[in-house]
Amino acid sequence: MDTLEPLAPLGGDEFAPAHTYLNTAACGLLPRRTADAVRRFTDQNAAGGPDGIGSLDSIDHARALFARLAGVGPDRVAIGAAVSVHVALIAGSLPQGAEVLVPEGEFSSLVSPFAVRRDLRTRMVPLEDLAGAIRPGTALVAFSAVQSADGRTADLAAIREAAAAHGTRTLLDATQSAGWLPLDAGAYDYTVTGTYKFLLCPRGATFLTVSEEAQETLVPLHAGWFAGEEVYDCYGPVRRFPPTARRFDEGPVLHAYQGAEQSLQLILELGVDAIHAHDTALAARFRDGLAALGHKPVPADSSIVAVPGLGDRRAALAEAGVLTSARAGNLRAAFHLYNSSADVDRALRVLAD
Repeated sequence: MDTLEPLAPLGGDEFAPAHTYLNTAACGLLPRRTADAVRRFTDQNAAGGPDGIGSLDSIDHARALFARLAGVGPDRVAIGAAVSVHVALIAGSLPQGAEVLVPEGEFSSLVSPFAVRRDLRTRMVPLEDLAGAIRPGTALVAFSAVQSADGRTADLAAIREAAAAHGTRTLLDATQSAGWLPLDAGAYDYTVTGTYKFLLCPRGATFLTVSEEAQETLVPLHAGWFAGEEVYDCYGPVRRFPPTARRFDEGPVLHAYQGAEQSLQLILELGVDAIHAHDTALAARFRDGLAALGHKPVPADSSIVAVPGLGDRRAALAEAGVLTSARAGNLRAAFHLYNSSADVDRALRVLAD
């Protein structure tokens, strides 16, 4: 797609941003249908209505929708409320002395659960060296598909190939990629995804996928009532766990899942391939414009654009109604389906002043 071709937003009347919103890497906008679902739930809860305790059917539906997006069956998907809790479950399964390989500058939620286990060996290397750094004895390589700080994408195929050659398990964090970059969760032992960014869900809905083989290595350490085969058989220890990844479920944030099923349905309706083409075309347009202004964005084929040393322009952009982030010294802009080429041009005009 020509990056100079004008692009209108996707999603029709599902979105009505009040500003030029280029901050999806921090938090996505809720579609109207999602906001309506959460509002109905909270109204029912406030009024003591019959739907005020939430719907377990919505959770099952959200799990199935995410499974479709991830290319796996629902039996491989567990739900939760925080990526770090999913990661901690995996960290807790590793034997003493195991080596965990992660990229330098990786997001804290993916690193800290391993680092706080002093009996593990956590080794960090530059992202571009990750595949080559996998060696005999590396138990797990944990990495984001797209880096939060600067939008760089990992060489997924090379990392998978190196991991397979050394018998190393793989943990992919899709928080900054799911929703605009196709996700093949079946290619990894584990994936974790926070859905409040490019999947446009309310905060409090996260997903863990676990291969059938890897499921046998995990213990449901945080098992509560919701992880049992019969969720309302909920007194005393859980008597029976399901034979699927659902035994790793956390207790759900109910309002988040009432909304998540709506947002995930919208992403499926629009199609990740179409969203990918839209988002990356806008990002490329922004990179070209930045280069014309004399700035050097981080090279990446990504929806996220980062400009080193320009983080201090975030405030001026916000004053002009253009919302971005400042991360690790970078000005960070993220483009998604509700953005247009006019949004790109507006941001460039501010930066040109």
